Amino acid sequence: MIKKADIILLIVILAVGIPMSVLSLTAGTGGDKVKISTDGQVYGIYPLNEDCEIDVTEDGHTNHITIKDGQVSMSYSTCRNQVCVNTGAISQAKDAIVCLPNRVVVEIISSEEGKGGDADVISG
Repeated sequence: MIKKADIILLIVILAVGIPMSVLSLTAGTGGDKVKISTDGQVYGIYPLNEDCEIDVTEDGHTNHITIKDGQVSMSYSTCRNQVCVNTGAISQAKDAIVCLPNRVVVEIISSEEGKGGDADVISG
């Protein structure tokens, strides 16, 4: 049997949950640079608004990265599972494509990153 308190609780949860969900889905910020790392080291940083293709070759492994129309994708990889290729294009800050077998990470970054600002962790 549904009680009055159950209905009030449902309304409160919906009133808080729906706006938070919408905010989290629309809060993605656009980045303006693509950072490519291999084996934990920065391979290069490229502007996201300039179309180009980059071949990353390390230890006999190759990854082909395409920057086009404000998005970046991994269009080819010599890895066996092809998860990185199937990830598709990314365009939002902090999005990433990772090729674990070849140890290549492609991520969108913002020019504002690393200039201080928001804290990642607050301890009390």
